[in-house]
Amino acid sequence: MPEEIESEIKLAMEGPESARAAVAALGATSSRPRHFEDNVLYDDAGRSLLASGRVLRLRRAEGKAIVTAKGPRLDGAEGVKSRPEWEVEVADADAFEKVLHALGYAKVFRYQKYREAWRWRDVEIVVDETPIGTFLEIEGPVATIHAAARALGRRPGDYVAESYVGLFAATGRSGDMVF
Repeated sequence: MPEEIESEIKLAMEGPESARAAVAALGATSSRPRHFEDNVLYDDAGRSLLASGRVLRLRRAEGKAIVTAKGPRLDGAEGVKSRPEWEVEVADADAFEKVLHALGYAKVFRYQKYREAWRWRDVEIVVDETPIGTFLEIEGPVATIHAAARALGRRPGDYVAESYVGLFAATGRSGDMVF
């Protein structure tokens, strides 16, 4: 499987309605309707993935299960978060979870969101409604990420490069980020 580099930013928004309106005003086209996602992050007892900046995630959404592995962050351009990423769909999320447990991995964090996706030029813009707020996530080529942010009236100083795990931890809340 070839290495893919994911580049993205988040933008904090006032709410889902204003986020949708902003994306629609760009002329973006809807590519996936609003749907629920349940994400679980795994690590071993020594937290070696976290310590090395890597992520192992099992996502359940729209009747599918997607396993994602992310490598450590790369040096990004002006606030854009970039890192290697690999994804594969698995037929049975519960069975795969048993495989992870057999290999010594356990759930370390769970987060949920409602997501809808839009296309603008060669980026995907998603509206994420989470228990800690609404965010736009813009993913694709770095130059178009910046162009989309500018078209939305945002600058690199507005970019949120933190993960949802980090954003949740910054709220001071504990446990999982669930509705």
